[in-house]
Amino acid sequence: MGGYYVIAGKKILNEYLAIGTLVGLGASVYAATKYTGSKKPETPIADKPLPTVDTTVDEEDFINEFIKAAESEQTKN
Repeated sequence: MGGYYVIAGKKILNEYLAIGTLVGLGASVYAATKYTGSKKPETPIADKPLPTVDTTVDEEDFINEFIKAAESEQTKN
């Protein structure tokens, strides 16, 4: 017959303590690996559409003038 420990006035066999220790260790490792860690984003960043910006006519005119000035400067050189 195996040994036992007296815990809270009851005799508990060594086998039960060993099984309880292993189950408790396994449960804590499972919980640690399941509930921690970073979550993956739902969609990759590259697949998300870029936010649209409303451009005004003034901005378009400025951009067109800038492109024309850059092209004329490039033809001079």
